[in-house]
Amino acid sequence: MVTEEELTDSPAAQKREARLRKFRELHFKRNEARKLNHQEVVEEDKRLKLPTNWEAKKARLEWELAVDEKKKECAARGEEYDRVKLLEITAEDAERWERKKKKKNPDTGFAGYAEAQFRQYQRLTKQIRPDLESYNKQREECGEDFYPTSNSLIHGTHVPTKEGVDRMVEDVEKQIEKRAKYSRRRAYNDDADIDYINERNAKFNKKAERFYGKYTAEIKQNLERGTAV
Repeated sequence: MVTEEELTDSPAAQKREARLRKFRELHFKRNEARKLNHQEVVEEDKRLKLPTNWEAKKARLEWELAVDEKKKECAARGEEYDRVKLLEITAEDAERWERKKKKKNPDTGFAGYAEAQFRQYQRLTKQIRPDLESYNKQREECGEDFYPTSNSLIHGTHVPTKEGVDRMVEDVEKQIEKRAKYSRRRAYNDDADIDYINERNAKFNKKAERFYGKYTAEIKQNLERGTAV
């Protein structure tokens, strides 16, 4: 007679037990996958219902919160936030930002003489290298009159230094030299004969001259001289 313990220890029973254990594992994994898929579908539906720029706004808000926390920490330690921020910037980041600044072209083209003159003024002022030593010396000499008011009488008392005049002359000469190198093609030749009545007719005459000019040169000369038959 076979006992219950022998039935449990038999190879067939062990194989059946292993299959049942494998089935329970697969069933558990299937339920876990179904649960994860449902959570992912819910999260995806939430993301689709959000505005298109939500990720950018969220990143911006998180960055602003981090900056506010950093400012509070610096204020609590008695430090300046801008100084601490500069100390944390790496050399690679600084070089990358500098390259981005150089790539930007603020010149949007000719929009008017006033805008062109203003852009030239900004470009020239950026090239100026102030003489801080002379500036401080002049401020000490003038005292309170260095920052004039409506009651100050210092008009005409300032005499520019020779070095300052030389710098101005050098800058003006550079501008003249730069303008001399620039030449713009004239749209019309004032000395050329006017044989057209509008822009479209002028283009047509140029094409006709290009293709038939060598054949009609003699006829044209006779007409100009008045000897045409």
